[in-house]
Amino acid sequence: MLASLDDPDAFARALGPALVEAGRVSAAGFERAARLAEAQTDSVVRVLSRLGLVSERDLAEAMAGLTGKPLLTADEMPGEQVEIEGLSPRFLMERGVLPVAVTDGRVVLAVSDPLDRYALDGVRLATGRAPDMRIAEPGVIEAALQALYADPAADTPSATAEGDLELDVERLRDMASEAPVVRWVNGLIAQAVEMRGSDIHIEPFEASVRVRLRLDGLLVDRDPAPLNMAAAIVSRIKIMARLNIAERRLPQDGRVKIVIRGRAIDLRVSTVPTLHGESVVMRILDRDAVHLDFRALGFAAAERRLLEEVLDHPNGVFLITGPTGSGKTTTLYAGLSRLASPEKKIFTVEDPVEYQIDGVNQVQVKPDIGLSFAHVLRSILRQDPDVIMVGEIRDTETARIAAQAALTGHLVLSTLHTNNAAATIARLMDMGVEEYLIASTIIGVSAQRLVRRLCPHCRAVEPALPEVVERFRLGARQPEGEIRLAQPVGCARCRDTGFSGRTALIETMLMTDELRRLVLGRASAREMLEAAGKSGFRTMLDNGIDKALAGETTLGEVLRVARPA
Repeated sequence: MLASLDDPDAFARALGPALVEAGRVSAAGFERAARLAEAQTDSVVRVLSRLGLVSERDLAEAMAGLTGKPLLTADEMPGEQVEIEGLSPRFLMERGVLPVAVTDGRVVLAVSDPLDRYALDGVRLATGRAPDMRIAEPGVIEAALQALYADPAADTPSATAEGDLELDVERLRDMASEAPVVRWVNGLIAQAVEMRGSDIHIEPFEASVRVRLRLDGLLVDRDPAPLNMAAAIVSRIKIMARLNIAERRLPQDGRVKIVIRGRAIDLRVSTVPTLHGESVVMRILDRDAVHLDFRALGFAAAERRLLEEVLDHPNGVFLITGPTGSGKTTTLYAGLSRLASPEKKIFTVEDPVEYQIDGVNQVQVKPDIGLSFAHVLRSILRQDPDVIMVGEIRDTETARIAAQAALTGHLVLSTLHTNNAAATIARLMDMGVEEYLIASTIIGVSAQRLVRRLCPHCRAVEPALPEVVERFRLGARQPEGEIRLAQPVGCARCRDTGFSGRTALIETMLMTDELRRLVLGRASAREMLEAAGKSGFRTMLDNGIDKALAGETTLGEVLRVARPA
């Protein structure tokens, strides 16, 4: 049933049920937007878009259905300016409307908000023609407006005199607050969240601004950012992260809390100056999408038993190693969730605090005021904790304090950057930690990586090639039955990649008397690996091959992160 635009309140009342029925927004979310629109005397359409409760596409489709007006795509936008007197580019860009054609004495007008009476009345008064409305997404209209009406020389901050820094900053601040920039940034973040991306990369080059998302661990190109909006986009992100937009010579780090589609999202923002501008990376921390449980993280029963055995120690140091983005901190959080109880006092020292856990005292380090990992760790020991998590051991002082804490009856969990479990011991020695401290405090070391998980809706299972069976000794792992391996295919649900989500590969080396003896003798990582193997230690490669045989991932994915020794 069509809804009339003559009564904006009635249209808004019809829009809510249409979106809720289509599963695009919750009833509570729409009510919240409606109340906010009323309090701000604003359009509920703009508030829904601004809060990120509904995607631009879903909102446009719902409004087109309610009004009976055609929904225009980017391909249907005009390739050149429509000749019509009375409409200034400034008005069109401020209101987000675009003349598409003039026919039968009417102006065919693409709008993103049919409730914007000011825009429609303004077109009528300025041209003397009645507007014939079409619906389009805000981003589609803005891209067309930028292509047809923007003056690159006027919009590019570099056109400002270099010595006029204050005016330049104010100009950037104004541009960063304009609707096209705000919508572009919000739309990119919403897109990344919807696609379950972990990072957003914005990289300026001489003739383009590259935009990439890290999806399931791999970077994927998206549509480039408008070149004449590049500085304003970076400034918008820096304003959101409470960074200094005037400082473009030094790297900066910040944090943003934003609501996307009703979900609370944290963004860790990093800016670095490059030859053609500032490179920006936003790491997405979606707390609602993370389940702090070993089973949910993809650990099999045998792997969970080893981790739980380590966590059941009353004291000692447990380390998880791996490169940035390998899931180390998430695994530690899962361990903390298991340990958290009324009988235990738990402290964490982090940079930054990524996820909040009920019942756990979490401390954010602030190196600029002297609140370093080592400083906080010393203070925490006077708080009588049972369990301490140190976000990362970065220096010898922190490593030694962590070891001393373990000697005095505390369970200490932390991370370190090494390639595998055996190399961790050598890394601690290289940092200057005494062998006796390592031997007497380390209770276990895990190393992990993330691999892409095969899409369960389209994967294909095929017999393994004989040379693959021989190379990886698959017959010994599966003595009975035909050995079959799954391969990616690609479908709409996995964006034609064949993969959906990620799972962890892990190796856990428990400290034995033999390993302690080798530590005191400063044995090599290879000698420790051989000794651990005799005690049943299984490497990440072993773990990965098991998951490939189970159809969770591919051998190619496993070999991408875990090579044979």
